[in-house]
Parts: sequence; structure tokens; C-alpha cells
Amino acid sequence: MSEITYDYMEEYIRGLIPDRNGILKEIEDFARENHVPIVQKETGVFLEFMTSMKKPKRILELGTAIGFSSILMYQSSGTEPEIITIERDKNMIELANSNLEKFELSHKIKIEEGDCLEVLERLEEPFDLIFMDAGKGHYNHFLPHCLRLLKNDGIIIADNVLFRGMVASQELVKRRKITIVKRMRTYLELVTQDENLITSVIPMGDGIAVTKRR
Repeated sequence: MSEITYDYMEEYIRGLIPDRNGILKEIEDFARENHVPIVQKETGVFLEFMTSMKKPKRILELGTAIGFSSILMYQSSGTEPEIITIERDKNMIELANSNLEKFELSHKIKIEEGDCLEVLERLEEPFDLIFMDAGKGHYNHFLPHCLRLLKNDGIIIADNVLFRGMVASQELVKRRKITIVKRMRTYLELVTQDENLITSVIPMGDGIAVTKRR
């Protein structure tokens, strides 16, 4: 379990969510069997909900993995958005491209290979929605670029912000994760204390932060 909520709550909430079918279920099963990190079940539904509400025309994703969340956002947007997703792992890119081809989305979802910071530096066109799900120890470094690229009415959704509960409880912090925890706390302080931003931190999945300009 995630250490974010009580186990019985997490099990109950997940039990309410219908199982996926078809190719998306195949991708989910592959991720579970091969220990590929994709969004948790309830986080995936939340991402679909927010995307369907926002109806973005352009989406930026930090962290492609095998393309699962990109496909979710595309399908739920209702706008046939242009999606740019960043991934540095060549093996993940190969698997993601294969999954995008199954949905005939290779022309709508573009994978930028490379380090997130380096790719962010060269992007210029604004986005309606930015989903942050890569390099947990670098969210605070990604933020200035994301704010630069975010449309005035855009939103940033950041996953894993409570990181197995460690960000919220010093007692849970493992020594080898201290740097990630400190940097994630810095990210949350930045987005919650900036008077120009409004952020809601949601104890769901591994912790989600939703940020927009006031």
C-alpha cells in the first residue's frame, strides 16, 4: 500500500473503480508484471477526470514510461490534443512507441527523448495541462520551466508528491531517500506559499498536487 491513506480506505476506493479492458488492461498488466511504474489506479481515474474537465488542446508530460498516462489523457480529453511527453530511458521509449501504435496515436503523442530539464529548456509553446511524473527529486527544478510554459489558465498536476508518506512524516523517511524527500518538500513549499499560485494537495495514490495561477 502507499502509506498515504489507511489501507482499508485505499482498498475500498480501488474496489469502486471498474477494471479496464482491451489494450489498456494489457498495458496495466504488463506494467504490474514487469514492475514498470505507472500511475496508480485511483490516480489514473483522477487524471482522466481532470483532463476531461480541462479539455486541453496541448499537454506536456514529464515521464512517459510505457505511455499509459499519455493514452489516458488523450482519450479522456475530448479534444484530440497534441501531447509532448519526455522520457530518457530508451527501453521505455521503445515500449511506449509500441503502445502508441496500437492506439494509432503516434502522430498525436510525441515522445521527446532526453533529460527532462534539458528538454524543458528548449520548449517554447505554451501548454494547457502539464503532468509531472518524472524525476521525483527534481520537481522543484522543473517548476520554473513548467510555469514558463503554462498558459495563464493552465494547470499543473504533480504525482508522487507525498512519496510513500515520507514527505509528510519524518518517521517514515528512509535514509537513502532523504534527498528526494527534502526536494519534494521544497516543491510543495514553492507551490503552496507562492501568492500567485493556488495549490491543492490530495492524499490519493502516492499524493497529488494540483496547481494553477490565481
